[in-house]
Amino acid sequence: MPILREDNDLRSALQNCHTICVVGISPDPYKPSYFVSDVLQSRGFKLCLVNPNYAGRTILGEKVYASIRDVPDEIDIVDVFRRPSAVPELVEEAKAKGFKVFWMQPGTESPEAIKKLDREGFSVVAGRCAKIESARLL
Repeated sequence: MPILREDNDLRSALQNCHTICVVGISPDPYKPSYFVSDVLQSRGFKLCLVNPNYAGRTILGEKVYASIRDVPDEIDIVDVFRRPSAVPELVEEAKAKGFKVFWMQPGTESPEAIKKLDREGFSVVAGRCAKIESARLL
């Protein structure tokens, strides 16, 4: 079932994933992308950070890359903190790179991207916060 809605599916996705690529990371500790990433990192997830505006910098001790394609590591979860209009392009980048779960944080959901990923058999989480779900389910 590609669109993950049930607790068991979400739990399984989080338990079987170790590397989270946070797309739209900000160095501002008051931005959701920062504090969600900080909490996920503290829970043992390895972070790969993407934001072309901060490429080459370090946030939360991790190098920031310009695009998903630039990330040298294998990616389990692509965790999106971008406006919905940017998501379809990110889906194509993620598919070229490879991933297990495409996760759209609340407010980032792209109905077009959800339909496309679902149709193509990819696992998708939409409208849920990875920080909240990991605290609740793990």
